[in-house]
Amino acid sequence: MLVKSASFIISNSQVSKCPKSKLPEYAFIGRSNVGKSSLINALCNCKNLAKTSSRPGKTQLINHFLINENWHLVDLPGFGYARVSKTQKKVFQKFITNYFKERIQLVTAFLLIDIRHEPQPIDLNFMQWLGKNSIPFSIIFTKADKLKAEAIDRNIANYSGKLLETWQTLPPKFVTSSVNRCGVEDVLAYIDFLNQSLKSSL
Repeated sequence: MLVKSASFIISNSQVSKCPKSKLPEYAFIGRSNVGKSSLINALCNCKNLAKTSSRPGKTQLINHFLINENWHLVDLPGFGYARVSKTQKKVFQKFITNYFKERIQLVTAFLLIDIRHEPQPIDLNFMQWLGKNSIPFSIIFTKADKLKAEAIDRNIANYSGKLLETWQTLPPKFVTSSVNRCGVEDVLAYIDFLNQSLKSSL
């Protein structure tokens, strides 16, 4: 897929105020400092579409971007290490939960995971929550440029093994880097495939 246009639409903390259109949506979420904003910018081929920061937890609202005039990319707040109060974290958790449960336009979620780390309970627990609530999701491993191929394969195998302890089948997974654009085209191609599948089912 070639991204010809990408524009910011709206930010809010209430699902009821999300765009009223019926366009398909793809939500990106992950722990703070996972490189979400950088990956979104790489996907959209825009340096400053999503705001990046050296301080984790920059994204604090539901952010909608219109891509190619026919689908929405949704940037959701990170979780885990954001430097915000416990009260704020509860607010984030509430509207993120509401988004996933109420937003019928959502086609699938992309859970971003830093490829450099061992499987983290917070990520595994979130996957379990998505599964229990019948929310389709894929895994996007980020920062692949930081490791050699052998380490990448080993870490992915560790995650796969951990998931197969409780899952019968593994979700789609992508290995990416916003630095060298590794995997970026694969993610876009998958979104395009899902969009075309939606059209053919109408």
